[in-house]
Amino acid sequence: MKKILMTLIALTLIVSFASETSFAKEKFRMGVVVKIGGIPWFNAMEEGIKKAAAKRGVEAWMIGPQSADPALQVRAIEDLIAQGVDAIGVVPNDAKVLEPVLKRAKEKGIIVITHESPYQKYADYDFELVTAKFFGETHMKLLAKQMGEKGGYVNYVGSLTVPLHNEWADAAVAYQKANYPDMYEITERFGVAENADDSKRTMNDLISSNPDLKGVLAFGSQGPIGAGRAVKERDMIGKIFVLGPFSPGQGKRLLKSGAVSGGFMWNPMVAGEVFVNLAVDVKDGYKPKTGETYEGLNEYDLDGNTLLGRNITAINVDTVDELADMGL
Repeated sequence: MKKILMTLIALTLIVSFASETSFAKEKFRMGVVVKIGGIPWFNAMEEGIKKAAAKRGVEAWMIGPQSADPALQVRAIEDLIAQGVDAIGVVPNDAKVLEPVLKRAKEKGIIVITHESPYQKYADYDFELVTAKFFGETHMKLLAKQMGEKGGYVNYVGSLTVPLHNEWADAAVAYQKANYPDMYEITERFGVAENADDSKRTMNDLISSNPDLKGVLAFGSQGPIGAGRAVKERDMIGKIFVLGPFSPGQGKRLLKSGAVSGGFMWNPMVAGEVFVNLAVDVKDGYKPKTGETYEGLNEYDLDGNTLLGRNITAINVDTVDELADMGL
């Protein structure tokens, strides 16, 4: 009897171990490749990824390349494919360059979710916390108010190949042309807004060569920071107005000094949560539909493969401290 009992205990342990091993192998795994690592915006996004992963009981992590180089994103995605992850998230630097590697991921049965890249080819879904048109127009309305609806301005984007940044700028310019005839773009847009040093150098050059410059729309988290630093150092506060999405914690001193005049953002921490939640839900069979509500997006529209949410936050002297205290 004792031998039978010991045998049953041993079999139970073996079955239990096998079940635990099987569960570990089946645990949902996702890697999210962002534009660049080590900056506050994507640090906040990483917190959101971790938070959602813990809540959903899955493994999810962020990969931040050392520079905003599309080739580095391609390598990171190739590595995730080799690891056999269940899902890959990407905030593309160059939507076109990523198409071949995203296609390979899809062919392997990997779910692909993108952000800041509407209508991304070979993605299951792209999600935006706010529509590009609304985001661009809202920034232009504020810039026009600060400029007195007249004078020259320029647009910064993260890169000339980042689709969403250029959609924001296109929407802003279209709204300006339709509503503020005494405003005008001084020159073509600059792809510098993911690098504070490049944004500052460009701003210094613009100040020196364009006495009619009164405003900057900087679409990219480092654009307002770099341009604001140049405005402050050149003693142009109140003469040139810098607007755009930026990390409140990084830019609050510039904002309070007037070197940066404000802007709007969505919460990157929330975007990190949506990355994980949407990938897990799609794996479980979720099919997005226009008019539904989704956590982090609020009510959204589905246009092609792109979920267009309605979740925007103003960055100004009244809100910046609270946003910074959130780690943003």
